[in-house]
Amino acid sequence: TSGNTGIAVAMVCAQRGYDCVICMAEPFSVERRRLMRMLGAKVIVTPKAGKGTGMVRKAEELCAKNGWFLCHQFENEANWKFHEATTGPEIVNDFKAGGKKLTHWVTGYGTGGTFHGAGKAIKAALPDCKIVLAEPEAAGLLASGVPTERNADGSPVASHPAFAAHPIQGWTPDFIPKVLDDAPMADLMDELFPIPGDSAVATAKALAAKEGLLTGISGGGTMYAALEMAKKAPKGSVILAMLPDTGERYLSTPLFADIPADMNDEELSIAKSTPSFQLIPGQEPVLAA
Repeated sequence: TSGNTGIAVAMVCAQRGYDCVICMAEPFSVERRRLMRMLGAKVIVTPKAGKGTGMVRKAEELCAKNGWFLCHQFENEANWKFHEATTGPEIVNDFKAGGKKLTHWVTGYGTGGTFHGAGKAIKAALPDCKIVLAEPEAAGLLASGVPTERNADGSPVASHPAFAAHPIQGWTPDFIPKVLDDAPMADLMDELFPIPGDSAVATAKALAAKEGLLTGISGGGTMYAALEMAKKAPKGSVILAMLPDTGERYLSTPLFADIPADMNDEELSIAKSTPSFQLIPGQEPVLAA
């Protein structure tokens, strides 16, 4: 896992008393590792060079050796079927209750389960709703038109030739997941939208600073696609962008790279503007004036 599915699995295992072992590739944020370990899971970190297929291979090896259950979230049809039964109807019902007709749904993909399952439910209820699927511009796997070669269990044989490293953690591993591949693309996807990595980061920062919404880089990517769609959609369109992640999982990533921990000049000026309780670099701390 890149982390989010793993965190959910670790939560369930903690509640039910299962032992949980997670395999996660080295580049994903350390906050994710710590969250899963906090939830009682063991986290096995795999080398960066192995990419997503490497962490999948490691999980397969460990399960084969020890007789453990493998979640297979990239191949397991229970993934998308649950979204078809829950997420999709929830979206449809919420818009119906709000008296609005959903015209566009914008989403990225990790495993592809949300797009596949919720997409089926949305299209069944709202056949005119446009579904826009986003993927990183640097890793245009679907855009390439090149299929992923699969093993008998549906897992990828090797890394996809169109994959390149991108900052949108949780999106687009280095293979096209079977859960996504099994989706009826001609019926579900109305548009494929490439997301520049820097635009995803910038939009996530803007959501935090201007809207008070602390989301991850993938949330920024989804919102960027929604904003771009809004520029060309007909007046009166209703666009849904789901932001199912939190920025607190990204403190060690490029999302926070230019956010300092220490006070800047403006903050120091405010601190000095009253006499008490000053902590100025290079000076003795001041308590009472």
